[in-house]
Amino acid sequence: MSLIEKRLVWHNQTVISHYQTEILMMDHSTDQKPDERVKHHTKTADRRDRDSIDTMADYEVEVAQRGQNSMMSDNKRRSLITYNHITYFLYVISYFTAGLLWIVPIVMNYAKRHDADGSWLATHFDWQIKTFWYSIVWFFLGFLIITFALGGFGVSMLADSGNVAIGSVLLAGFGLLVMIFTFVWHLYRIIRGWIALTDGRPVP
Repeated sequence: MSLIEKRLVWHNQTVISHYQTEILMMDHSTDQKPDERVKHHTKTADRRDRDSIDTMADYEVEVAQRGQNSMMSDNKRRSLITYNHITYFLYVISYFTAGLLWIVPIVMNYAKRHDADGSWLATHFDWQIKTFWYSIVWFFLGFLIITFALGGFGVSMLADSGNVAIGSVLLAGFGLLVMIFTFVWHLYRIIRGWIALTDGRPVP
């Protein structure tokens, strides 16, 4: 229940209590003079009017605060949307710098992640962070496979073993496929997330 609803309920209960009190006083004070009863009713009416004015003033203050908070939320949302556009753009640009710019957007993601808590924009921060770390893991896995395969190929050349050489080439090819898959998967995730951000939608 909001502050306005609580105050309105309290005001209604107060008015009902006033009326009940008036009825009881009228029943037990029939010997009062007419002027005294008129004064009593006038004071009660004035008190009710003051309560109503206070309630309306509180209502206007809360409406003004809600409008201000809504405006701040909209400004923050637009700022975070622009921020995510920049990080998505940096991820794309990193392909033309041999991945050297990867560290910049991931640091930016972590820096502003908590500012988006509870909103659909939080999914974009998580999406980019997960994309970065999964891509790193798979890329280095492919790199290690290739490194191991080339080592085996070198050993095969020294040992003059054709079977080891063939196995090493096949293993190196598998590692290369892992790296290519990682590249394509990373690019797909970035493009998909950027399109969702442009449409104002969250990502899974």
